[in-house]
Amino acid sequence: MIVRKLKDIRKTDKNVRSKGWASARMLLKDDNMGFSFHVTTMFAGAELKMHYQNHLESVLVLKGTGTIEDLGTGEVHRLEPGVMYALNAHDEHIVRPETDILTACTFNPPVTGREVHDESGAYPADPDAQKVAAKAA
Repeated sequence: MIVRKLKDIRKTDKNVRSKGWASARMLLKDDNMGFSFHVTTMFAGAELKMHYQNHLESVLVLKGTGTIEDLGTGEVHRLEPGVMYALNAHDEHIVRPETDILTACTFNPPVTGREVHDESGAYPADPDAQKVAAKAA
């Protein structure tokens, strides 16, 4: 059983900050759960363009308001407590927090812990998974 406290994670290097967001990585690849779990805050006024090409993500909004725009369809959805969105097709999107938005997120495959978005808005692929795929090919 794994038991962790958010307040403790926030004091470690598992609390990753980047432009417009901070993410407490509660479960990571090394925990061998098959996914990673994060408590992430997206800061008011940010415009976060993301495109997870190597991961699937689901997000539950716990606090705050804003919008998410699907760049593939142009649809804009309201974000508020109780709304969940899942990027099940590696959807390119922009989150625009009106207030700080507190979320609970999962990533599949799990992240290793230090990832931040690259220039395309993605987290890099897991190098270990790429080695396995290369050997299988």
